[in-house]
Amino acid sequence: MPSTATPFALTLPALDRGLSPHTGLTRGHWCAYADYLLRSAQRYGTDDHANIHLPGANSAYGPRSDSLEAFARTFLLASFRIAGDPQGTGWIADWYAKGLDAGTNPGNPDRWPTPGELGQAKVEAASLAVGLALTRDVLWDKLPQRVQEQLVAWFETVIGEEYPPINWVWFQIVVETFLASVGGRFSDEDIDSGLATHDSLYRGHGWFADGPERAYDHYVGWAFQVYPQLWALMAPDDPRVKARKELDGERLADFLDDAAYLVGGNGAPLIQGRSLIYRFAAAAPFWVGELSGHTRLSPGMGRRAASGMLDYFARHGSITDEGLLSIGWHGEFAGMKQSYSGAGSPYWAAKGFLGLALPADHRVWTAVEEPLPVETGDTQRLIAAPGWQVDGTASDGVVRIRNHGTDHANAGAAVADSPLYARLGYSTHTFPDLEPESLDNAVVLVDAGARPTHRTGFEFLGQKDLGGVLAGASRATVNWIEIDPDGGPDHGSGARGTATPGPEVTVVSLTRRAVELRLVRVRGTSSTAPARLRIGGWPVDAESPVASEIRPLAGWGSPLDDAGTWRREAPHPMGERLTIPWIGTSGAANDGDYAAVVVLAGAGSAEAGAVRFVPADGGPGPGGRFEFADGTTVDAAAVWEGLTSA
Repeated sequence: MPSTATPFALTLPALDRGLSPHTGLTRGHWCAYADYLLRSAQRYGTDDHANIHLPGANSAYGPRSDSLEAFARTFLLASFRIAGDPQGTGWIADWYAKGLDAGTNPGNPDRWPTPGELGQAKVEAASLAVGLALTRDVLWDKLPQRVQEQLVAWFETVIGEEYPPINWVWFQIVVETFLASVGGRFSDEDIDSGLATHDSLYRGHGWFADGPERAYDHYVGWAFQVYPQLWALMAPDDPRVKARKELDGERLADFLDDAAYLVGGNGAPLIQGRSLIYRFAAAAPFWVGELSGHTRLSPGMGRRAASGMLDYFARHGSITDEGLLSIGWHGEFAGMKQSYSGAGSPYWAAKGFLGLALPADHRVWTAVEEPLPVETGDTQRLIAAPGWQVDGTASDGVVRIRNHGTDHANAGAAVADSPLYARLGYSTHTFPDLEPESLDNAVVLVDAGARPTHRTGFEFLGQKDLGGVLAGASRATVNWIEIDPDGGPDHGSGARGTATPGPEVTVVSLTRRAVELRLVRVRGTSSTAPARLRIGGWPVDAESPVASEIRPLAGWGSPLDDAGTWRREAPHPMGERLTIPWIGTSGAANDGDYAAVVVLAGAGSAEAGAVRFVPADGGPGPGGRFEFADGTTVDAAAVWEGLTSA
């Protein structure tokens, strides 16, 4: 239970627009937020400090797991704070030292479950190990020998344990590396095996898949890029570290080159992928680039990206009135809870405070903030591994991706679409509709029972820069999925069920700034159940500063067969009323080619009217051309031939 003492307030320094012209935030602000979050969470700690019982829902693993999770993740935050200011953080070190003793004391009935007893403890052990390594002279070296021995024995239960072939392998690597540094038992075989798995998941230019599937998300940054650099700091003399230093450093620098283009002018990271309740953990790779020296970004830009994220979430209610982090995006939203989420889970946002491990005189804290790419002009970028084409617009600060390569599955899979992975578009200003069957950035066929198809398992056909217009394409035999309510826990993948194949649908996205020309080719309708075609736009809240628009361009009836705006009058992670515009056929779709203009832009934009189609042979494919207002043209036949002929 929390203390009955009068709650303390968050006191922030004055904004510094000289040092930080974009956010106003300085290291002093970061310290104030860190201390506030720590003191607030500690109010829910047990008398022996071993467990922090935060209010809220439990995960699937139960309260013992969740209270350990809250301790370990806030300890990670504490360790960054201590490492960067050892003289001014004695109160933090003392509080956690007591908990480290009680949590690993085998005679304590409220001790922590070991990693050998509970799978989730394998995750939390890594936060404890990293934190102890970063604060070794302040904390570990001052622990009584008895407590050190308890911790070693607790950590040693990871040796020889099975870890799934995803980002989890790093939890075993860093724990056993810490054990090696303090004279405990460890397994070179475990470490080498984990490194081999890590390398097997590399997909090029700094990008990793979180497992054997097409699972690209923020784990690329806050796990696959952060842990190798922390591991290197933990064991600088390890021959493996020395052998990998250049490799891992180049991968991090490559990733950061792309990551800078995925932060919006509003400070938000790209809203895509699982575990979004970790919020500003997405800042971690920017800090670790400075911590390790493996970044090509200027320190002012790196801090602007990180501080922008903290500022964004702080301004949008991610910290409750009690000083806690809730399950949600802005404020609390229970619908974002995944099976592994408990009240302590959001505190992996602690990774976003990694910059506090750097002292106040480090260049990342003393450099003047510099603008993000989207703040200096319109941006375009192709990111090959996840199959994303990135378009940012300086006028509204929106960064959008069109997605033809990510679905948290493998080609040929027949499962429901994961809302956080399989949509055709994601942005920094919109939150995906969390229902698996949705018109959100969709191309679907709707059967007589009003069931839309799913695209997961599609074939990624590639992407190109056509000289100012980006192009990407995918093709799928779409499926109607009868979802199995007992299909397993929600870990990000689409729900499983019984699949009924539909027609073949090829989608090409031609993008320029806020505009997407969405080309759709449908084949095989004669051999499947009759179904209407629907193309959906971006999901926006009714009060959003951005607007979603969709209009037909070619291949449709005249006037358009059908159109509308789907609405849900209920709270969602970014508002109270979700809307999605759509167009479609009023009757069963036949084989054919269709084109639509899909726009996400600042409210009042006239982007959609700035594109026209000039037909050649009566339809958007294979003939005709698209013309933008600035004179840029794209030949439809060339696009179809170049991207869809496989």
